[in-house]
Amino acid sequence: MKLYDELYGQYEVEDVLAEIINTETIQRLKNIHQAGAAYLVNNEWNVTRYEHSLGVMLLIRKLGGTIEEQIAGLLHDVSHTAFSHVVDFVFDIKEQNYHEKIFENVVMNSEIPAILTKHDINLDDIFNIDMWSILEQPLPKLCADRLDYTLRDMYYYSIAP
Repeated sequence: MKLYDELYGQYEVEDVLAEIINTETIQRLKNIHQAGAAYLVNNEWNVTRYEHSLGVMLLIRKLGGTIEEQIAGLLHDVSHTAFSHVVDFVFDIKEQNYHEKIFENVVMNSEIPAILTKHDINLDDIFNIDMWSILEQPLPKLCADRLDYTLRDMYYYSIAP
């Protein structure tokens, strides 16, 4: 499967990544906006969690991350809900981590575990976010997640009229 990303260019991805990308679980991220309702203010600010998730995966690849870390990057936002972190305010979740609380449940109730098993990839490793030094780091350290959404926002917001 060939992927094109506005920031990172064109890539050929392994079968396991292609299969995960084509799941309903990942495809639904095309309808989840990265910046919540900001696109209602300016339609050009229409970056989705799908674009960001693919971007994180590709950035991890560019930085030498393993296939497992690329999968973790692809999946890291899979449990986001509509309007992203707005749900944290609705449920009064001060840590703003509702999507993290439901992450494993969302993945486990999808096609993803079967795909990972088929490709001999350990699901427990994917869930262990602390294993992935490129994907995630505590603030103020840089990581692929923060780098991608910052670069992506700067790129798309700066080209908007």
